[in-house]
Amino acid sequence: MSMLKKPVIAIGLDAAEPSLVEKWMEQGYLKNLSKLREKGIYGRLQNFDDSNVETAWTTFATGCSPQKTGFWAHMGLCEGTYNFETIAAYKFEEYPAFYSLGPDYRVATFDVPQVRLTDKINGVQVAAWGAHSPQVDSGSLPETLWQELIDKHGASPSLHKDYAVCLDLKSTLKIVERLKTSILRQSANCQDLLQREDWDLFLTVFNTPHAGGHLLWQLSQPDHPLYEALHSQVGYDPLLMLFQLMDEAIGEIVAKAPDNAHVVIFSAHGMGPATIDLPTFVALPEFLYRFNFPGQYALGYSKISDPLPPPVTKMKCNYWERHIWGTKYDTNPLRRFLRRELHNRIFKIIEPWLEKSDEPDLISPWELMRRGERVIPWNPTQWYKLLWPSMKAFALPSFAEGYIRINLKGREPQGIVEPSEYHALCDELCEKLYALKDARKGIPMVKKIVRTRENPCERHPKLPDPDLIVVWQDDYATDVIDSPDYGRCGPLPPYRAGSHRPEGMILAYGPEIEPGTSLSQGHVLDLAPTILSLMDAPIPEYLEGKPLAIRKNLALSK
Repeated sequence: MSMLKKPVIAIGLDAAEPSLVEKWMEQGYLKNLSKLREKGIYGRLQNFDDSNVETAWTTFATGCSPQKTGFWAHMGLCEGTYNFETIAAYKFEEYPAFYSLGPDYRVATFDVPQVRLTDKINGVQVAAWGAHSPQVDSGSLPETLWQELIDKHGASPSLHKDYAVCLDLKSTLKIVERLKTSILRQSANCQDLLQREDWDLFLTVFNTPHAGGHLLWQLSQPDHPLYEALHSQVGYDPLLMLFQLMDEAIGEIVAKAPDNAHVVIFSAHGMGPATIDLPTFVALPEFLYRFNFPGQYALGYSKISDPLPPPVTKMKCNYWERHIWGTKYDTNPLRRFLRRELHNRIFKIIEPWLEKSDEPDLISPWELMRRGERVIPWNPTQWYKLLWPSMKAFALPSFAEGYIRINLKGREPQGIVEPSEYHALCDELCEKLYALKDARKGIPMVKKIVRTRENPCERHPKLPDPDLIVVWQDDYATDVIDSPDYGRCGPLPPYRAGSHRPEGMILAYGPEIEPGTSLSQGHVLDLAPTILSLMDAPIPEYLEGKPLAIRKNLALSK
């Protein structure tokens, strides 16, 4: 490596929750991270509280906000239709990854999520090796490197196989074993690549905190409502075990770093008990169904006056979508009972013999797929799709915050809301959404609602698809929601145990960083310019952040 350049080793911990990392460092569980913390600087980083989940890695890689890139989600509404499409990763055409530094810098990247391979990087790249939700195809540049590393160190057994319903402990613990193997193999790959030449930047990301947080929060952290019911069935803390194994891998990798390197360990967002899935996947589309069809109910209905059942800890056959479909309301109590208790194939056989009402109704995800509709079965938002043309507002599929689209005349193919009525409808929806409460704690469900358009007819391509973005409370993992207008939705079983929080972290050390110092504030947008600054590389003007004050002449006092 040229003595004029300063190498940086950057290690991402995908969705590592700062409070959890801090607690486990303090308790002595993460020995390598604790030692590195003593050698350098540590601080938390803010991310966007209304758009951090699907955009975290795009924000990191481009150094730009979603407002600037126009990238908001991995699924998008096809303009002029009621169909949606998979967008996958950002294109990186207008704003390339910040480490696309051209021929003057040698860069190696391994398994950075949701970043596309590009010939603008002088070095080696390995994509979608084991990342959680990589959103790009597996491969490498040079192309031969992929198979070379697989032959030498093995593939990741967790790639696209790190999902399970968190109540299905058997399947969940099988994934833990895959993640363990993945950590060991990633460490071997990174040590190999790191020693092949003197890199100006070596960047890798561990997916363990992301996949593990979604799967294992209920088995690890007492703040999850199902902790008491489930953790004793396992007998150990699988999430802590994975973090400790990752901590060992980090120690092995940084031991191979050049003596003059700066090491940056970071996360772009965090994790906590799942507060997003049920409100976004089920409660919001159901709320809008009841709003549009007064007196009608589809999923999870019960009266607020009914006794509140305990949380769901077991599901029939461990099929989450089967359980959710079993909560479908029907005016015929026999139909309701049989749908809940029978397998869907059996129910379909006897359904024609049962009396049915003429009210606007849902069609099962399996029937929708049989008809050729593109439906993800575990995302019930899509089950309402055929009703969207007759609704004033409907929920768009989302993996994170709640998305509401107004069925606007002149924009939607069968729009029914006049532009002059747009703001009044948004006002009404916001008022009713702010009235939603968690039935167990009595706390408001909605933290804030973002209105994305001042003018309903705005068509700027960088605007998000929803007209309203609903940011849910993140204090409690809700399983049952009460509306004073539309009754109760739930209790429902959780899909994932953990969901995201808008705080990340940075831990950095090296020759220009004062040991034992703390950073008082920073943003995920600052990561890209900080890494470039440590490299003494040029910082593009379009980056929205600034270098964090972590070098000796800039760092905050102890």
